[in-house]
Amino acid sequence: MYEMFDDRFRTGRCMNGDDGLEVLYTGCRWAEGPIYLPAWRQVVWSDIPNDRMLRWDEETGAVSVFRRTAGHTNGNTLDRQGRLVTCEQGNRRVTRTEHDGRVTVLADRWQGKRLNSPNDAAVKSDGSIWFSDPDFGITSDYEGYRAHSEIGSNNVYRIDPDTGEVRLVADCFGAPNGLVFSADERQLFVSDTRAGCIRVFDVRDDGTLSGGKIFAEAGARPKARFDNLRFDDAGRLWAAAMDDGVHCYDPDGTLIGRLHVPEAVANIAWGGAKRNRLFITAETSLYSVVMGVAGTHPTGPGRRPWLDPENHAG
Repeated sequence: MYEMFDDRFRTGRCMNGDDGLEVLYTGCRWAEGPIYLPAWRQVVWSDIPNDRMLRWDEETGAVSVFRRTAGHTNGNTLDRQGRLVTCEQGNRRVTRTEHDGRVTVLADRWQGKRLNSPNDAAVKSDGSIWFSDPDFGITSDYEGYRAHSEIGSNNVYRIDPDTGEVRLVADCFGAPNGLVFSADERQLFVSDTRAGCIRVFDVRDDGTLSGGKIFAEAGARPKARFDNLRFDDAGRLWAAAMDDGVHCYDPDGTLIGRLHVPEAVANIAWGGAKRNRLFITAETSLYSVVMGVAGTHPTGPGRRPWLDPENHAG
């Protein structure tokens, strides 16, 4: 299952853990956007063409429907209050599920124009929500609804935590997809699926971006089309690489190893009590593997007691 390209993959204990993937569920048309909910010990993920969200229970192994007629949801994350933030491709908007179950629309337009099809989101410690907006959900009726782009480009945006203003922060992509902040939040990493690369931007104090140099490229690996991204607690970047499995990059950008997955990998997320369980959505299935390394929390640095499972026992 593990393939090593550099000895740092071994010395970093990336190869420790389970020797194989565990299949938690199969039966999706295109599985995406897993997020682990620590308080409930559950994983919620999207089945885009079937227009539903599913949940897997860590205690029982049971899978049930979380939400049906879900707006062809794609990526999911948590905000600083533990609320679910969802990118709805079909509805062309970013929403938040409140603790009482209500759905609040956070963004559906930029400068009066409808968004294309929000794909993935990341939350910064100041409460701002950053999201990618490629055109995947409007190119056909399979994962959304065929339509013309009102904006005319595929961009990354920031939602202001105080005013709700949607600001364009980067517009230099073929198709921006996964995005994740570095541990110190001074950099934002964004995958560009069509360009076959991962780019890194510097994050200014005023919430704008600069730079955008290439961090990693698919290069000689033609099966690698980058989707979402996650960091582990040693600063290594893990990337869902479609038909090329899950890539692991050293902080200097070197591809040091990968995980083999029998289906095309769309998305990954860390979870479990130690955050060392990697959940993988790939085509029809939800997989997991318990590893020797642990991931960072999707809501950025700092401890949030209301998200810790030990505070929700009973």
